[in-house]
Amino acid sequence: MRPPRLRAGDTLALVAPSGPVPADLLEKALPVLSGWGVEVRIGPCVRASPGSPPYLSGSDAARAAEFTEAWLDPGVRCVLAARGGYGAQRMLDLVDWAALRDAGPKVLAGSSDVTALHRAVNVHLGLSTLFSPMPASVLFDDFAVEHLRRALFEPERNVVVRGGTALVPGRASGILTGGNLSLLASGLGTPEAGSGRDAVVLLEDVTESVYRLDRMFTQLLRSGWFDGVRGIVLGSWAACGDPAEVRRLVLDRLGPLGVPVVEEFGFGHVASSPTVPLGVQVSLDADLGTLTFDSPALI
Repeated sequence: MRPPRLRAGDTLALVAPSGPVPADLLEKALPVLSGWGVEVRIGPCVRASPGSPPYLSGSDAARAAEFTEAWLDPGVRCVLAARGGYGAQRMLDLVDWAALRDAGPKVLAGSSDVTALHRAVNVHLGLSTLFSPMPASVLFDDFAVEHLRRALFEPERNVVVRGGTALVPGRASGILTGGNLSLLASGLGTPEAGSGRDAVVLLEDVTESVYRLDRMFTQLLRSGWFDGVRGIVLGSWAACGDPAEVRRLVLDRLGPLGVPVVEEFGFGHVASSPTVPLGVQVSLDADLGTLTFDSPALI
């Protein structure tokens, strides 16, 4: 299902399902969000002191409750993660997914660690979501802000994303899935793991050395997660070492799949990142560097 788009006067809930939210970046972003003509409802974990352990924005129960209450609020149309970090996986078993399903479709937006929530919302609720930049980030620049706004309010304007060069040429079509590589690998064996079968897969990561990327690719390959994949779109590998080494690794690990692979597509942990919908039908042309959505992600 595709959630409804946002309109002026709607309510957007800002949540912190992962790490503590930097107060300075949050306060800088709030006027930007309000400038979209929406009411911004700030969850209790967004402005809370770090939890225990301190790399979480609150206890697992508190973060799960914040996310659940935002989704169940009939006035909220979009749930946007303030930032990533770590922790979203820890709260998934505390969310009443049946209650969220009964509440009806809403937009989930965020990226990085929020990949765990994208997978959960897709598996448990059957919804498309938005892999997007997040407000409490230094990467929430003018381009990222405008692209996210358009994706939320004018999704028909974002039917083509351009960028990148072909590592393996060709064309493919399928449902767009994926997100952060380390979250996909660490989700194997869980109810939300899913797979890349019949899909075009997005992959990106940050601050992972090349051998760790190798391990994650290998883990996904050996588990069968890539079986039946139709195409692969690579985003940023910020602070992951020599780009040439990453490229060689990708060709070594993913090239033998025999499907189109395009690199440097511009999404992920990088400035001016576009918002990319997940869970929708797309067509990939690796030679042209285009990702075309067969229909808008939101209705």
